Amino acid sequence: MNHRYEPDPLAVAARWAAEPAGWPVPLRFDPVQRWYARLAADADHEVWALSWLPGQGTDLHDHGGSAGAFLVVAGVLSEETVAGGRLRPHRLPAGSGRRFGSRHVHAVTNRGEAPAVSVHVYRPALHRMTRYHLSGGRLRVAEVAEAGVAW
Repeated sequence: MNHRYEPDPLAVAARWAAEPAGWPVPLRFDPVQRWYARLAADADHEVWALSWLPGQGTDLHDHGGSAGAFLVVAGVLSEETVAGGRLRPHRLPAGSGRRFGSRHVHAVTNRGEAPAVSVHVYRPALHRMTRYHLSGGRLRVAEVAEAGVAW
């Protein structure tokens, strides 16, 4: 893969998504939990591949101050963001992506009937993620997960 600097994280995700044969790990689907693997990392960013069987998803979380993007490579994912104290769903079919800032909080789930695959780019690399509960229209911290310990 060409690892030249690209300022747009969604363009980085698209470049990796276009060449799955060049990934350093083969794509897998885990029937028990969402599968993920880091594809690349450098001083500027890191790239992850994720696979999602129907029903698999994340808790409501942030990216510990990292900004980035993700691109749906196959299948359909549902992203829920918090607006007005409520979760707002966004349907993301294959080929669609989303840039996000350093304060973005969301949950992502495969609510479809087919497996899904996505590529995620984080700048800088993930060092921590905070998981949240939405209670009474407010985000409440549930857990702070650290890189090297939780993933």
